[in-house]
Amino acid sequence: MQTSALPDLAHTATKPVHWLATAVAMAGVVALAGLLQPRTATATATAPEKRTTTPAVAPDPAEVEFPLECGGAGTTVAKQAHGDLDGDGRPETVAVVHCAAGSGTPPSGIYVLTQTGGTAPRVVATLVDPADKKTVGDFAVREGRVSATLLGYSSLEVPRCCPDQEEQVSWRWKGNAFVRTSGDLARAV
Repeated sequence: MQTSALPDLAHTATKPVHWLATAVAMAGVVALAGLLQPRTATATATAPEKRTTTPAVAPDPAEVEFPLECGGAGTTVAKQAHGDLDGDGRPETVAVVHCAAGSGTPPSGIYVLTQTGGTAPRVVATLVDPADKKTVGDFAVREGRVSATLLGYSSLEVPRCCPDQEEQVSWRWKGNAFVRTSGDLARAV
């Protein structure tokens, strides 16, 4: 080992006072950093950017008068489903409605309901008109699409209890209207 001709440097022979001085200096730096924090950020949204945090509620079909002629018998909402059909972020309700008949299978209508800004819900589209004399089997709203199985009759001789035709249909909002697509047309049941 070779010895240095230079005198010992201060940092090579530390004493407790050096460690104490280093600790006090570090504590001072940490305390000063804590005092010199930036001001807390405050953000305010301008009026157009404010959004409601409450989720939109789908229209209630019990609050709607449907365009059905039931001769005073009233209407029955047989099925309903909710979904955002037009991509505006608010859910619509699709309701399968028929006259409240005591027996039999009255024809159904499929109606799309909407509601905006505290107004009463209203019918905005008729997908199936009861005048078409169809009843609705399976029915669903998924991913912006309404799908249904429509049951009907091939002739007036077929008893009204027992539909002999079935059609798979669906509707999707395109542009400014619901566009209907059909699967199997007039397939015998």
